[in-house]
Amino acid sequence: MTYDAGTYDVAVIGAGHAGIEAGLASARLGCSTLVFTINLDAVGNCPCNPSIGGTAKGHLVREIDALGGEMGRTTDECFLQSRMLNRGKGPAVHSLRAQIDRREYSAVMKHKLELQPNLFLKQAEVTALSRKDDGVWLVETRMGAVYTVKAVVVATGTYLTGKIYIGEQSWDGGPDGMFPAAFLGASLQKLGVRLRRFKTGTPARVLKSSIDYTNLEVQEGDEPVVPFSYDTEKPGKNRAVCYISWTNEKTKRIILNNLDRSPLFSGKIEGVGPRYCPSIESKIVRFADHERHQLFIEPCGLDTEEMYLQGMSSSLPEEVQIAFYKTIPGLEHVQIMRTAYAIEYDCADPLQMGATLEFRDFPGLYGAGQFNGSSGYEEAAAQGLVAGINAALKIQGRKPMLLDRAGSYIGTLIDDLITKGTSEPYRMMTSRSEYRLVLRQDNADARLTPLGREIGLIGDERWARFQTKQKQIETELERVKNTILAPSEALNDLLVSHETSPVATGVRLSDLIRRPQLNYQALLQVDPNRPDLPAAVFENVEIELKYEGYIRRQKSQIHEMRRLEGRVLPDGTDYGKITGLRAEAQEKLQAVQPGSVGQASRISGVSPADISVLMIWLARHGEGTP
Repeated sequence: MTYDAGTYDVAVIGAGHAGIEAGLASARLGCSTLVFTINLDAVGNCPCNPSIGGTAKGHLVREIDALGGEMGRTTDECFLQSRMLNRGKGPAVHSLRAQIDRREYSAVMKHKLELQPNLFLKQAEVTALSRKDDGVWLVETRMGAVYTVKAVVVATGTYLTGKIYIGEQSWDGGPDGMFPAAFLGASLQKLGVRLRRFKTGTPARVLKSSIDYTNLEVQEGDEPVVPFSYDTEKPGKNRAVCYISWTNEKTKRIILNNLDRSPLFSGKIEGVGPRYCPSIESKIVRFADHERHQLFIEPCGLDTEEMYLQGMSSSLPEEVQIAFYKTIPGLEHVQIMRTAYAIEYDCADPLQMGATLEFRDFPGLYGAGQFNGSSGYEEAAAQGLVAGINAALKIQGRKPMLLDRAGSYIGTLIDDLITKGTSEPYRMMTSRSEYRLVLRQDNADARLTPLGREIGLIGDERWARFQTKQKQIETELERVKNTILAPSEALNDLLVSHETSPVATGVRLSDLIRRPQLNYQALLQVDPNRPDLPAAVFENVEIELKYEGYIRRQKSQIHEMRRLEGRVLPDGTDYGKITGLRAEAQEKLQAVQPGSVGQASRISGVSPADISVLMIWLARHGEGTP
């Protein structure tokens, strides 16, 4: 039996990191929004590592925040330790990472959903989706409730037809002992959505008091703390430390002797696992010549004794896990509180979606997060934000939000998924962007906050602060370019002490900042008129000066890329009828249905010669401009 449970504008299925951002964005844009979760205690859960950010992922969090999303703000409220990764490298790859209190993070996010106007948070398992002839969607729950909505965002994470594996044992289940979404996968397939099977896993959680910290390397947080959110004016202090240990030959031997009991190697698991976050048994096999592998021992929160063993995910039997964990220095007497496991789940082929993350064949249906074949909390949140925004904009008859590769890592992530697809859980890395010197985390607000304001997610106070900061950067750049320092003994002593050549004539302050050996801090004593500005302003000015030539070159490349993006390919083009295209290109273009020549050029199997054919075809048919 079913019953009419009411009408909403947008339904979001799942309240993980993707579902949270989708639901908040939709509601904040004025749409009545219903967010489903299988368990209210799992809202914003971090079933894998209790951290936010990291290499390239930190960029995503900053971009989410710059557009008006929530992940950065909540991370700043709940962090235990903050570190800036890759400080020894160039600014393009500097990435913020925060260890968080996972239960506090979950509770804060849940409360924000509960307090959000236009949003209703509901514990229920969605079992079926269907679309009526008038384009309205019906969302049915296991209790027989049927909700009528205008748009649906599917953000099911690893719950969709989830299955847990620990050695020879396996059962239907979701992460952290939750129920799976048992019926929705079949409903999506009946609808016509192409699904496939992926796999991921997580390490054991162990008892804090059972660890011997005597010889472990301590990893402190950075001070002063750099916040994720541009709204955070006074970040807190580091509240915890992490530790580092290493596996050894004993660990390796136990794992190799039990590989036949791992479902990853016995053939029980059919799903494809993540290349860049492999299990310890996969690392042992793949890197057979490595004598040891690093692991990080991280706190899960201040009010729990659980510690997380990052880098040690496994699907081996529990007794084997106990044996190999105890070979690791510091873990000789460890007690496992939660056994490591692998989880297999269904997800959609993202080639079915457009840049708004709407399914091309199912108007009003959007996908986000691991449902789209990605991995990671940050990738999920980024897609959830895009899907939620675009669902709301479509309902309101407004133009969609389209992010390109040159403007954000979020745009790169989405373009990769919908253009190239993914045969394994997709992870964002800085190397995936051709324009990473322009797409730095320090300038995410300059790139995306005006768009967030235009959409309606950036309020007046935040906008005023943003405008003030941009004016400060502009004024400071002008000042250092026009400030000339006369040669003096004090100046030359400073230059020599930093192993850079002294000057015999006047020199612009901007030229000194450009020198590799110098920075703003080093020049403070010879720059008495320096204004009192936030550190972020000085950082941005310094990067713009030091990398000015490289940035100019990348902006030229971006201009050419956007020229190709401006050559629009008509929707529904029959590429099989375009003479001159190779058969492989016809097949790939027909499947992806790229929106532009630029997107077509990034499809695997489409050559430069094929792009030339498309350009000629567009010219002859009078198409190709917006």
